[in-house]
Amino acid sequence: MEVSHLRMNTERCTLLAEDGRYTLPPLPFAYDALEPVLDAETLHLHHDCHHQAYVDGANKAADTLQGIAAGKLPETLTMAATNDLAFNLSGHMLHSLYWQSLCPDGQDTLPEGAFDEAVKAAFGSFEGLKKVFRTVALGMQGSGWAVLGVDKASRRLVVLGVAKHQDALLPLFRPLLALDVWEHAYYLRYRNKRAAYVESLLPHLNWKVAAERFEHKSSCCHG
Repeated sequence: MEVSHLRMNTERCTLLAEDGRYTLPPLPFAYDALEPVLDAETLHLHHDCHHQAYVDGANKAADTLQGIAAGKLPETLTMAATNDLAFNLSGHMLHSLYWQSLCPDGQDTLPEGAFDEAVKAAFGSFEGLKKVFRTVALGMQGSGWAVLGVDKASRRLVVLGVAKHQDALLPLFRPLLALDVWEHAYYLRYRNKRAAYVESLLPHLNWKVAAERFEHKSSCCHG
């Protein structure tokens, strides 16, 4: 299966190893760098266990599809394998984007330039963007993601609530920044208080990286 086109356009993170296997990217900061907002234990479990599981699932699904194509596995496994690949690969992409979307030092301002102008055109102001992003994150029913991205049809910024990982694979949507609101992202520190987690993370979103992706037309999930 040809997957080289999914390689990230950033030196800080990659979805693939040199041999073409999906690989877990390292965190771009220390496990305790976000204390007290996010604890080291949560980041260890989230990155090393949860994210690794999506990487393993994507590799297993890709191997199964290769086996089917080579006639080594029955064709009856095809739909299950394609569904598994979509779910796990999208989870891998979104988690890779999530780590890059966090900033230990805090960046509660926008870099000047094209991204700032796009934010004002779509949301009126940076405060307007944060209001919409916060509302989407808090409004997800059960698990999910709040994702800021570009609608390629209108070339405008939009915020989507992603209920399932593979929803982020919409062909006309290019993700720039993501906030994980699955319970495993915050339960050790915040228990069932998602609102407290979201409010604590908002000042630590990496708007500089989002601006770079916007201006260079690249992201974790799409080239």
